[in-house]
Amino acid sequence: MSDMEDDFMCDDEEDYDLEYSEDSNSEPNVDLENQYYNSKALKEDDPKAALISFQKVLELEGEKGEWGFKALKQMIKINFKLTNFPEMMNRYKQLLTYIRSAVTRNYSEKSINSILDYISTSKQVICMDLLQEFYETTLDALKDAKNDRLWFKTNTKLGKLYLEREEYGKLQKILRQLHQSCQTDDGEDDLKKGTQLLEIYALEIQMYTAQKNNKKLKALYEQSLHIKSAIPHPLIMGVIRECGGKMHLREGEFEKAHTDFFEAFKNYDESGSPRRTTCLKYLVLANMLMKSGINPFDSQEAKPYKNDPDILAMTNLVSSYQNNDITEFEKILKTNHSNIMDDPKLVNLILTSYKSELNIYVCDVESLLVQCILDGTINGRIDQVNQLLELDHQKRNGARYMALDKWTNQLNTLNQAIVSKLA
Repeated sequence: MSDMEDDFMCDDEEDYDLEYSEDSNSEPNVDLENQYYNSKALKEDDPKAALISFQKVLELEGEKGEWGFKALKQMIKINFKLTNFPEMMNRYKQLLTYIRSAVTRNYSEKSINSILDYISTSKQVICMDLLQEFYETTLDALKDAKNDRLWFKTNTKLGKLYLEREEYGKLQKILRQLHQSCQTDDGEDDLKKGTQLLEIYALEIQMYTAQKNNKKLKALYEQSLHIKSAIPHPLIMGVIRECGGKMHLREGEFEKAHTDFFEAFKNYDESGSPRRTTCLKYLVLANMLMKSGINPFDSQEAKPYKNDPDILAMTNLVSSYQNNDITEFEKILKTNHSNIMDDPKLVNLILTSYKSELNIYVCDVESLLVQCILDGTINGRIDQVNQLLELDHQKRNGARYMALDKWTNQLNTLNQAIVSKLA
């Protein structure tokens, strides 16, 4: 299947829906139909000629109707493929004028959703400002259309864009509007709209996670877990659980973090999200910090990923950790540095976890390490870019390690003496 046929939604299914729609009272127009299909036949080999031909569909139709709507959809697709974004936007605005009366509510909603989804997730590079214009133009058109479901979905998409761009002021405005749409007349959350509420919470939780606002994050996280009336998409629960795991990790609650990361992984896995592999890395980190003797890859859900190239390094890391093999542990970290440490959020969580263990700030951790390096207590260097401590095993202090060895032997002798007296 070509790219042109594989975008937005299946063209053949659209045609079938239009020709046999029960909601349509109009008689089929043979000339319009022929012009549309002749135009469609041109789009692969001669897209510019197809645009001209689809324009004739609009001219033949006169009054706005289904075939004009379909022709405009094709023109949007072709202009997107040709990276003619200004013309694509013009045609999209023209298409939005059809949604009030020219086509059925369900068909227009399905079409607009599929257009927005495709453009926002396409591998084709587009300007973020253009994507924002798409969302805002859609919302303007929906003011009089009274399609609450499409309004909610479009606002959610716009909110995700603001989150990605770190425009938190604009995001908060969107969140307020979304919250109001899910409230009762008394201003309380309408639990009948539990699924929509969880979508809003997931977006807001991501914002608080990015802002490191643990106080508000914790309250909203707990609130989201108490909504029982919803049947959320697993991707939404994956987001909520992942953010909860990061929150617990920062607070030093490693067991709770482990639980959340595992739940997030299962939800991402169910939804087919690539976030599942990243979440497995977080799960491994929490597993080591809680000093668990259980291998996280022994679970039924995680086992299939044990030998995954992106996960194999983490699998080996767990094994060396559980075997107390510090040499192998450091070797794996060094060999697979980019694979394990390519996620800046994971690096941040690792350093933050040390801070939690010591109950001091990250800057103080670094300051203490500098002092230890200067006085020779630790042989190594600090990688400030990646916030890592790199140990140098070639310059060990022989006297210090001999003293430690002697101390260990004395403790062992003392232990044996105590055991013999108790026997």
